[in-house]
Amino acid sequence: MAKILLVEDDLTFAQMLQVFLQKHGHKVTSAQNVSSGLKFLEQNTFELLLLDYRLTDGTGFDVLSKTRDMGLSVPAIMMTSFNDVRTAVKAIRLGAFDYITKPVNPDELLMIMGHALADRTSAPAAGNDDGPEFITGNSPQSVKLHEHIDLVAPTDMAVLIQGESGTGKEYVARMIHRQSKRAAKPFVAIDCGALSKDLASSELFGHVKGAFTGAIADKKGVFEWAEGGTLFMDEVGNLEYDVQVKLLRALQEKVIQPVGSNKNIPVNIRMITATNDDLLNSVSQDHFRQDLYHRINEFKIQLSPLRVRGNDIDIFIKYFIQKANSELGRKVTAVSAEAKEILHKYDWPGNLRELNNVIKRMVLLTTGDIAGAEALPDEMLFADHGNTTSESDLKAQNEINEKNLIQKALHQVKYNKSKAAKLLNIDRKTLYSKMERYGLDK
Repeated sequence: MAKILLVEDDLTFAQMLQVFLQKHGHKVTSAQNVSSGLKFLEQNTFELLLLDYRLTDGTGFDVLSKTRDMGLSVPAIMMTSFNDVRTAVKAIRLGAFDYITKPVNPDELLMIMGHALADRTSAPAAGNDDGPEFITGNSPQSVKLHEHIDLVAPTDMAVLIQGESGTGKEYVARMIHRQSKRAAKPFVAIDCGALSKDLASSELFGHVKGAFTGAIADKKGVFEWAEGGTLFMDEVGNLEYDVQVKLLRALQEKVIQPVGSNKNIPVNIRMITATNDDLLNSVSQDHFRQDLYHRINEFKIQLSPLRVRGNDIDIFIKYFIQKANSELGRKVTAVSAEAKEILHKYDWPGNLRELNNVIKRMVLLTTGDIAGAEALPDEMLFADHGNTTSESDLKAQNEINEKNLIQKALHQVKYNKSKAAKLLNIDRKTLYSKMERYGLDK
């Protein structure tokens, strides 16, 4: 659940959006103009801003600018009925996370919100708008990783980042962007695993009005939003084969064609892709085009899972404690020796994301200086010490078994969520929900 400030002067649309977001577990505060929105900002703390562009006493930019003046690093999504690229560019320059045109597609909005909130979860101190911080470890894997980033960042080579879920693939992509010649231009991220088959081409390349049912206005795709900058495509292995063909053409010819249009639009972007899967295996099974694989893999970066990075975990524990203290108003200084031993033994299928969630939970449950083993999730205690949950507690036992089953399935398919959902005989939305519940992918 996130605390959201919605600033929208269309009362009917605002009410519909508020009800929709509340049904998805969010807490929404609604304002009708700039002045009331700023008052709410001064009196409350929010995790996300949804800002209409044209308001009765100004624009959403006024709210966005004020948040920056106040030293707040709250992600903002701009909404407007006016499909104006200059507005989008200005929004991004002012620090907006993304820009969406009305009428708002609910699934698209939830996807963008998910990315924005994930960014905030990973973000460093307030006031730093350079993206999430990547904590450097001391292990040989960390040293090699940063050597590779330093080498490839100044070039314009296409980079493929491979690693398990939660290892920090988007962090690495952002770091490459920040050290590149394109740092002053947009960094646009899209999760290919969350794209529906029917809308993937539209999300990537845009569409024109009337291109398909529901296309009631022109829409720009992520290629145009990333113009001059970096486009990061996560879970690229989940793209349908026909979309792969279009992506290859866009990268080779540096032009895109919006859905329903005969017009070619020149694009200038740097491509960074990421995958949990073994794309070479997908190529051998004809699920992923070999020519596209070589086009996006000019330089490959392999991220190591947390379980093989030795004492790097101590660095991450310290950082996540400081981060959780800041967010929760606690004063935890360390974890107990017993808790640290369990943290070191655990195999971390969710990697840094899971560790972040576990430490945040421990800090929340700790009123003193030291977080003890009792603040660890039951399933971690169960994995380390055997059955610490009462055998008569059927719900707890079922949850432990369910999490273990999901972890096993994710390992088996190398964290390809689509394949894991099929293996578990559930839909991908249910899998995402359960992964979030058990701290496996947040």
